[in-house]
Amino acid sequence: MRIATLTSGGDCPGLNAVIRGIVRTATEYGSTVVGYEDGWVGLMEDRRIQLYDDENIDRILLRGGTILGTGRLHPDKFKSGLDQIRENLEEAGIDALIPIGGEGTLKGAKWLSENGIPVVGVPKTIDNDVNGTDYTFGFDTAVSVATDAIDRLHTTAESHNRVMIVEVMGRHVGWIALHAGMAGGAHYIVIPEVPFDIAEITKAMERRFQLGEKYGIIVVAEGALPKPGTMDFTEGAVDQFGHQMFNGIGQVIGDEIKKRLGHDVRTTTLGHIQRGGTPTAFDRVLATRYGVHAARACHDKDFGKCVALRGEHVELIDLEEAVGKLKVVPDSRYRTARALFG
Repeated sequence: MRIATLTSGGDCPGLNAVIRGIVRTATEYGSTVVGYEDGWVGLMEDRRIQLYDDENIDRILLRGGTILGTGRLHPDKFKSGLDQIRENLEEAGIDALIPIGGEGTLKGAKWLSENGIPVVGVPKTIDNDVNGTDYTFGFDTAVSVATDAIDRLHTTAESHNRVMIVEVMGRHVGWIALHAGMAGGAHYIVIPEVPFDIAEITKAMERRFQLGEKYGIIVVAEGALPKPGTMDFTEGAVDQFGHQMFNGIGQVIGDEIKKRLGHDVRTTTLGHIQRGGTPTAFDRVLATRYGVHAARACHDKDFGKCVALRGEHVELIDLEEAVGKLKVVPDSRYRTARALFG
């Protein structure tokens, strides 16, 4: 069997571990693996490299990013290239394709599967928002990076009697904000699933200062929005891929707190630092398991599926389940965090 793989969408720690798992597992079956460069674009342009089970593939386990490169492609361009994709796969003698990516990539994988191309998907996103799986690799590393930043900001905030706003990634869901905020002892957490009332946030910070706690830490997901009518805020435009662009909600909240309370407020936006660097041990293990199980699924001809973590086990679920909806933070989980606010 000849397997192809690619990485698409935003990069995240653990991608190389998946690639390594695919290559090493395929070798056990006597199969070969090629990698398409820069995601779907590389597949359409037939830019591929041979991946060998050698010392080079062994060393990539520790590396962040992806050795294949990644990118985004507008869905219309992707779908218009179906014939070219078929031709490229046939010319390369590809028997199965393993796309590694988030919701958008997995939607593309589902569409290819519906058009007769043998596909097994691997879920990837630091946001942890892919449905049907308990965790996606990259999430644990992002939470660890964000938690470390929050830990460091506690001491400087306390030294200067400041309110510190920490803006983390999370376009539609607040998993990173929730986990990092709870782990880092934040005094308020703002997530996209629950529109915020700026009056409640300022009240919580004011109460801390009144009780003698002369600082505060607020963790904000980048996609958070205020309750309608509670404050002036203009949402960002939509980019060429249909993604919402952001206007720095952390800074907006910080400015409003300073205006209402008069306290010194500083905002730290972690941005792409959450995507980079060496993956945590958890992400290396999970990504490796995903790669191994995806390669095995190809050899079992169990196509149209996506690997997923269910409890302690990696299972195969339908791609339809993986992309049917986003996995959002349940209200019960946010209520648990709220018990620690203030």
